[in-house]
Amino acid sequence: MDLKEFFFPKEQNFSKLLLDQADKSLDGIIALEEFITKPGQEAGDKVKRLEQDADDLRHILITELNKSFITPFDREDIFALSRTVDDVVDYAKSTVGEMALFKVDPNPSLLKMVNILRRQAEEISRAIFYLQSKPSLALEHAQKAKKLENEMERTYQEALVELFKEKDTIYILKVREIYRHLSNAADRADEAGNIIGDIVVKLT
Repeated sequence: MDLKEFFFPKEQNFSKLLLDQADKSLDGIIALEEFITKPGQEAGDKVKRLEQDADDLRHILITELNKSFITPFDREDIFALSRTVDDVVDYAKSTVGEMALFKVDPNPSLLKMVNILRRQAEEISRAIFYLQSKPSLALEHAQKAKKLENEMERTYQEALVELFKEKDTIYILKVREIYRHLSNAADRADEAGNIIGDIVVKLT
């Protein structure tokens, strides 16, 4: 690094880094939806591979964040948003892992919950895309992601009601744990929406 680079470091495009991570996380959720629709080793491995890709993108972002003096908005917000986006796809991976471990087959409730999560991930990705250029539009998409968390909560409760009609207690415990992963993932997407809202307030 020469003196010019030391005193005037190149400003990283953190909006682009966040968007790359959010898009890869979305790819992971789409792959999870494909896995739930048609489960198999190949489909499950795809979810795990995309989760690792998303994790790598987060590491790149954090490395750049630690090196940068200048950020487009608070570095704490960048870090927190990156973390919540990463958490969502982490839950996709753990869902696949536990379905295989517990030998749980997909059911209509699982598919419905994953569909909601995929739509949430789409809204978060769109919100990040517009974060700097059109903050008001970013906020609209963030709010849509938050509304979908309410839909997930209703679907989660309905799924539990149906699950508790089963006679096999061990099966109930296994499936409830998987449902909980998806509900937690939606909570993290909701938190991402909150962080985006905070960023928009600070930008405007």
